[in-house]
Amino acid sequence: MRKSMTLLIFSVFFMIPFVSHADSYLKQVKEFDLEDHKGVMHSLDDYQDNDYIVMYVHGSGCPIARLSVPTYLQIEQDYADKNVEFLMINAFIQDDIPRIAKEAEEFNIQFPILKDADQSVARSMGVERTAEVFIIDPKTREIHFRGPINDQLGYETQRTAAENEYLRDALDTVMAGGSVNMNDIPDAKGCLVGFFLS
Repeated sequence: MRKSMTLLIFSVFFMIPFVSHADSYLKQVKEFDLEDHKGVMHSLDDYQDNDYIVMYVHGSGCPIARLSVPTYLQIEQDYADKNVEFLMINAFIQDDIPRIAKEAEEFNIQFPILKDADQSVARSMGVERTAEVFIIDPKTREIHFRGPINDQLGYETQRTAAENEYLRDALDTVMAGGSVNMNDIPDAKGCLVGFFLS
């Protein structure tokens, strides 16, 4: 059996070279009050009792983001007994709450998908593409990790299984009091998030 199979993904958003980043690539998320896909408001203050927040960059209809969702949901279940909150954030200009809610229903997503309508939170995080995940300390607002969930999905290929579990390894590291070496983390692959001109 071949190790990878071709994915039929046609998008002008995807092509980007492999680049690793130093720790300075990490930013600090701004305080926020965002509405989720069920109409409920959320702020960082709501998660002060959590050790960490994991934030997945969502985009309705993005092929790689859609393919990554089941893996993200599985990780959320696997860490259910940890003091970690899993969320999604959507800064896609073309996505509104009803469209996000429709995709949430399709994938049976139970946790909040936050709509960053003015894109200010995504800007503060340095968001560039969908399917990227962030590990955030809700008390300090510091981002301890950003990158892909794993290395299973590429722009033109899909491995039958991941060789590197970036998110799981990063969670285990930060929960143990360590820090993630961002030089070891590749860029996430996903659809480019377009921003309003400022």
